[in-house]
Amino acid sequence: MITANKLRHGGIMANYQCTAACRHCLYACSPERTGGYISKEAAEETCALLREGGCRSVHIGGGEPFLDFDGLTEFVQTVSKAGITVEYIETNAYWAMDERHIENRLRVLARAGADTLCISIDPFHAEYVPVKRPLFLAEICRRYDFGYFLWQDRFLPVLSRVDSGITHSRAELERLISPDYIIETARNYGLNMGGRAVNIEAEYAAPKPAASVVDSKPCDGLLSGGHFHVDLYGRYIPPGCTGIAIPLNEAVRGIPDGKYPAFEVLLSKGVAGLLQYAQALGFTADKEYPSKCALCFHIRHWLCKNAPSAELDAEHYTESIKYYG
Repeated sequence: MITANKLRHGGIMANYQCTAACRHCLYACSPERTGGYISKEAAEETCALLREGGCRSVHIGGGEPFLDFDGLTEFVQTVSKAGITVEYIETNAYWAMDERHIENRLRVLARAGADTLCISIDPFHAEYVPVKRPLFLAEICRRYDFGYFLWQDRFLPVLSRVDSGITHSRAELERLISPDYIIETARNYGLNMGGRAVNIEAEYAAPKPAASVVDSKPCDGLLSGGHFHVDLYGRYIPPGCTGIAIPLNEAVRGIPDGKYPAFEVLLSKGVAGLLQYAQALGFTADKEYPSKCALCFHIRHWLCKNAPSAELDAEHYTESIKYYG
C-alpha cells in the first residue's frame, strides 16, 4: 500500500473549461474541454478528504472558476464551511468589464468566505483576454479593499507595448514584444514544461539523444503534499506532473499496490523504469527529446492509446497538443 505525504497546500479545480487556451497551461484547459463545474457534493467530499490528509488551506482554480459564478459562490461557501481557508481564487478577468458588476461579485464572494483574487496577466493570456481587463479588475479590487495580486506583474513592462483593449495573435506579439516572446515568457515564469507547455519545449529546446535524457531517479514528487491539485472529479493531481490522476481518497488513505502501473513505476524507478515498462508493451522511443519529462509525456500519451491504465488521463494528453501555432 502506497500512502501520500501529509497534505499541506493545494488547489481545487472548479472546472477544466476556460475562455483561454494559453500556451503554458499545465492542465491543458480550453473552451472545448469536457465536463461541467464542481458540484456541492464533490466539493464537500474533497474538503473532508483534504482535512483528513492534513490540508487546511487551498486556492480555487480551473479552468476559469468565474464561468459559473453561482457555482463558484456555492463552492467558496462549501470550502469555508468545511474549515478550510480559501487563500485566493484564480481568474483571467475575462468577465471584468463593468465596475458595478465587478463590485457586486466581490461583495458576494466576500460574504461567501473569499477575500483575495489571483489575476492572471502575461503575454500568453494577452492572446485571449485584453490586458485592460485584468488591470481594471485589479483597480476595482483596490477601490473596494478586496485583496488581489497580479500573476505575474513582472510582465507589465512588456505588456505596456501592446494595445490593451484587444487580444493579440502570436504574430502581433512577436512584432510588438519580441520575436522570442514565447520562450522569454516561459523562462521568466520558470515554467515546468508540462501540459500544453510541452509544445514550447518542443519548439525551443535543443533535442538530445533519447538515451541521454533517461533518468532512473524515482519521481518521488508524485506524492508531494505541497501545491498539489484536486480536480472537480475528486482526483489528486501531483504537483508539476499533470496527466496522472489518482482518486483523492486513495492518495490520502493508501494506494493499492499494482493498481496504477505507470504511476507506480515512475514513483519507484523514474522515467527509465517507465520506458522499460512501455517498451515491453511495444513502445518505441523517438531518437531525440528535449528532456526526460518530454520523453515521459510521449510514453504516457502512447500508453493512453495502446495500453491504458486508470491513472492516465487520456483527455489531458490529447488536449495538451492542441491550440498551438
